[in-house]
Amino acid sequence: MKILANDGISQKGISLLEKNGFDVITTNVAQEQLGHFINKNEVMGLLVRSATKVNKDLIDACPNLKLVGRGGVGMDNIDVEYAHKKGIQVINTPSASSLSVAELVFAHLYGGVRFLYDANRNMPLEGDSKFKQLKKSYGNGKELAGKTLGIIGFGRIGQAVAKLALGAGMKVVFFDPLLDDVSLTLSFFDGQSVTFHLKKTDKEELLRISDFITVHVPAQKNYVLGKNEFDLMKDGVGIINAARGGVIDEVALVDALESDKVSFAGMDVYESEPRPEIRILMHPKISLTPHIGGATNEAQDRIGIELAEQIISHFK
Repeated sequence: MKILANDGISQKGISLLEKNGFDVITTNVAQEQLGHFINKNEVMGLLVRSATKVNKDLIDACPNLKLVGRGGVGMDNIDVEYAHKKGIQVINTPSASSLSVAELVFAHLYGGVRFLYDANRNMPLEGDSKFKQLKKSYGNGKELAGKTLGIIGFGRIGQAVAKLALGAGMKVVFFDPLLDDVSLTLSFFDGQSVTFHLKKTDKEELLRISDFITVHVPAQKNYVLGKNEFDLMKDGVGIINAARGGVIDEVALVDALESDKVSFAGMDVYESEPRPEIRILMHPKISLTPHIGGATNEAQDRIGIELAEQIISHFK
């Protein structure tokens, strides 16, 4: 039985599948050629990440396709409802990359409050000639400990972010339309654990009181953060988006950065991805990564193994 991992899969996932009798193909097939390739090679399972689109046309073109797997959380690139109508099993790995995304959020946060995103641009250019001036420019950083982190969207990733924030000594407030209260348990290396009980905060209140705001929601029809939301925020707030491009109004964000309403932003996803706007890429107050939230070796191994286990369970 053939499985096409069109956007790749870890070697651990491949090994587990092959051990159970599956033939894993890791060729990356262009979207317009995908249907023909699947049919020609008698592929029964298609694994994707965010690059490959599994839409109605592809599903109709592949009548022998029995399973579609998404390596990650969001499935906005898969027509899940139509796949189910056609009898295709759809699986994903909702928890495998949560910690990786959460740690990237904190990489942007720590880099933001200490100006690393800008210092790493300017030190190679002027570190030898303007060392004292740069030291003065970057010498008024902030600590995260004691500050308030507002988390919009409190699913697995939002909760993973909250755990890191609590461990760093931050106050955490969250808004999620589907959750009213959550208990989070932080486990430590020596077996100790501490449980925190958090209650939902009204979104407008969260916007007003947070020193930093991070968004963890699926793709939306409307902006989660736009001009009206920025107007409610504290002056000097920091903004992080490692969720989906299009949940933050990037024009309003740039305006807020220019007016110092927002002190810095950390972005891993973009409205016009994979070609982010030049104003975003060149802005001196934005820390940039190319959609790598879940792209750690550990997360990829967890994703591969979890996909493999679900495939084996489904077909065996």
